Amino acid sequence: MLKLESQAPTFSLTDKNGASHSLKDYAGKILVLYFYPKDNTPGCTLQAQNYTRHQKQFAAKGIAVVGISGGDQKSKQKFVDKCKLRITLLSDPDFKVSLKYKVYGPKKFMGREYMGIKRTTYIIGKKGIIKAVVEKAKPQTDPQDVLQKIKELNLA
Repeated sequence: MLKLESQAPTFSLTDKNGASHSLKDYAGKILVLYFYPKDNTPGCTLQAQNYTRHQKQFAAKGIAVVGISGGDQKSKQKFVDKCKLRITLLSDPDFKVSLKYKVYGPKKFMGREYMGIKRTTYIIGKKGIIKAVVEKAKPQTDPQDVLQKIKELNLA
């Protein structure tokens, strides 16, 4: 996990349409940057659908929501279309950004160890400073938890 009140690492990744998104694109806005393990899996689908359901609440407060995981542009396109998502999802195929944000590493599932993204959400302030981190974010409540944290911190 990155330190609170530290500068968020820069990134430049593409969305489902191949458009590039970077940290500087969100300057002047609060950015909810959530890292999820994989497109089209049960927990990740639930989390993305919950962010989509709460999108109007985030937008009303001027908050941008961006999800990042491995996989390619085609995978993101399928995920967005299948689940009718209205949030920005970015592809980190080499996990370079996930490594910068310290969310990629060893995981265990059913006794098997493997490398992957640990579900983590960063709340980044208007000047690119990390204001909060939700480790082991819960897919079913992550958007609500993040909105509550933003309120507690008086960010929006």
